[in-house]
Amino acid sequence: MVSANIRGWLGLAVLCLLFPATARANCEDVLPANEPSGTVKRDLTAADLIQLREIGDPDSAVFNGPSPFAVSPDGSRIAYIINRADLAKNSYCRALVVGGLTGVGSPDIVDRGGELIKIMDVQRGFYLPSGATRTIVPSWSPDGRTLAYLRRDHGVTQAWVAQADGGGARAITRSDVDVEAVAWSEDGTRLLYGTRKGAAAVREELDREGQSGWLYDRRVSPEISARPLTPATEALDVSAVDLRTGAVMPADAAEQSAVERAAPADMPVDPEAIGADGRKAHLERSNTSPLTPARLVVTNGDSSRRCDAEACAGGIVSLWWRGASVLILRREGWAKEAMALYRWRPGAARPTALLRTTDVLHGCVMAGTELVCTREDSSTPRKVVAIDTANGRMRTIFDPNPEFAGIRLGSVTRLRWRNDLGLEAWGDLVLPPGHKPGEKLPMVVVQYHSDGFLRGGTGDDYPIFLLAQRGIAVLSTERPNFFAAAFPQLKTWYEINAANQKDWGERRSLLSSILTGVRMAVDRSDIDPARVGITGLSDGASTVAFALINSKAFAAAALSTCCMEPNTTATYGGIAWAEWLRGMGYPPATQDNPGFWRDMSLARNAARIDTPLLMQLADNEFRLALEAFGALHEQSKPVEMYVYPDEFHVKWQPIHRRAVYERNLDWFSFWLQGREDPDAAKIAQYRRWRAMRSGEQPSPEPVPVR
Repeated sequence: MVSANIRGWLGLAVLCLLFPATARANCEDVLPANEPSGTVKRDLTAADLIQLREIGDPDSAVFNGPSPFAVSPDGSRIAYIINRADLAKNSYCRALVVGGLTGVGSPDIVDRGGELIKIMDVQRGFYLPSGATRTIVPSWSPDGRTLAYLRRDHGVTQAWVAQADGGGARAITRSDVDVEAVAWSEDGTRLLYGTRKGAAAVREELDREGQSGWLYDRRVSPEISARPLTPATEALDVSAVDLRTGAVMPADAAEQSAVERAAPADMPVDPEAIGADGRKAHLERSNTSPLTPARLVVTNGDSSRRCDAEACAGGIVSLWWRGASVLILRREGWAKEAMALYRWRPGAARPTALLRTTDVLHGCVMAGTELVCTREDSSTPRKVVAIDTANGRMRTIFDPNPEFAGIRLGSVTRLRWRNDLGLEAWGDLVLPPGHKPGEKLPMVVVQYHSDGFLRGGTGDDYPIFLLAQRGIAVLSTERPNFFAAAFPQLKTWYEINAANQKDWGERRSLLSSILTGVRMAVDRSDIDPARVGITGLSDGASTVAFALINSKAFAAAALSTCCMEPNTTATYGGIAWAEWLRGMGYPPATQDNPGFWRDMSLARNAARIDTPLLMQLADNEFRLALEAFGALHEQSKPVEMYVYPDEFHVKWQPIHRRAVYERNLDWFSFWLQGREDPDAAKIAQYRRWRAMRSGEQPSPEPVPVR
């Protein structure tokens, strides 16, 4: 009689014949080779930041995403995917790795290759490309010998399996559309995978519709494409592959549920944990407002126990059971700048604190008696750590970026303040390496989160430590709570957004916070208030526009997205976007409302805005900036715009990220320090900028008519 394990590997051998191996990418440095040597630290480079080895979501301000870690069935190993940008090839090196949980050292690579898998956001009922990296979580087979995961090659995401001992990896599916999730059957003999419900049929129908013209309706977002967007759905078409024969068949109900549980949620959900005895730890709110702090409750059948302690409400990121107690990971303190781990035994008056830190912990999963997480701080990139859940002690398992121990960075000081509404906020003031007290410095404000390692702010376009290295201080700001948090009667995010929008209340609150932080930096350090710049992406970009109109505090500015304008925002955003804006209180495009736009429209205020403004935008968003850019350019204001091809809200291509970094560095060095890079390739750039500074706009050279 052949055992189940042997049958499974015989099936895998069949699949190896059905699906030939894909050549591995040449990414030899996806794992670090050596520890840094010597005692003299070197300067930071753009390549150091762009080519960081990433584990999980690169955005350190995202606390509600999936963990990158998968713990083996016996609890002795973890599997995860490492991403590293490759500037030379303008691509990414990806590796599926397996590491032990004892000792310290690099994990083993069990598969290498594939393309970056990006998140598709859900907006107004449709999928929109975001450019942000999706966290891919491997799945262990029940016997712990094999890993299933998603890998993208040639523009399509497929289900793959790899032997956990590094013995080989193969594609299991040949789907025409992206595979969204994978799971295992209970006995490990079938691999389960799901694709979006009817995805191929929807694509084919749009192709057919295009033959006679796409109807322009709510599906179309013209700033992205004339092709209608795909309607969002959480429903999946689930199939099963028999690993003994390679046969593909429909999944049964239990297998369908397994894949649906493995699929990423389109919207964040509150954490919960089920104990070995069936007790459920979860969060409840006292009313329906999503801004109401959620409180920990444990239910067991019809009975429940609520934790009434302060540490059991608000900011809870994750929950786990350990024996008869619940572990709570929570953000807390001043504007939630700290993270704390608690242990609560249901029925106790209060939980026991195990750990409190201003470091950022992400992706924590339970492995035996420890939590495995990533850990980072303002000047240290992520490491993989284990936390003893008995006493909160941390130990490092793996440092994916040991090179940073040999790099010289600027000093970081945490500042805390309240804005004019009394809302808590904070920022990290970064001074240049070796700065001497008394030497006046220009400063750039980078928005709008400052959690974890300081790279380039939200969207990673403004390299904080590289700015400091050029002699420019940086104030990396963490935004305060929503203006609408003062109105607990608001029931939905739609109502909250509308309240934030009314009379530009949220913009005024955010600008107040930034100006307060700037004043504190000026008062406490050697910052020259006449040489302060400001930057922003998305919500941060809206704050920049509002700041340029409603203050005179900034000597230079840069935007990664732009803008909210009366004549084109609703038009280029499409019908669904226009409807959403009107629901937020924006006037219709056909209604001239100067009073509404007076405080927000760069175009309406172009004649009185003199702040030099650099725009570096994605090709699927730049149309929203044309009204503002056109008005500023018409008024001979110092404005320049660049458009990056095949980019999205968050720029993902390594060579574009380097170009964005470099131009932002040059821009602020020029306007705040009067410095120019002697690189001959930048002669034309500085010729334009000098003309802007002198108030002259170069006239176009006439082209003779032939």
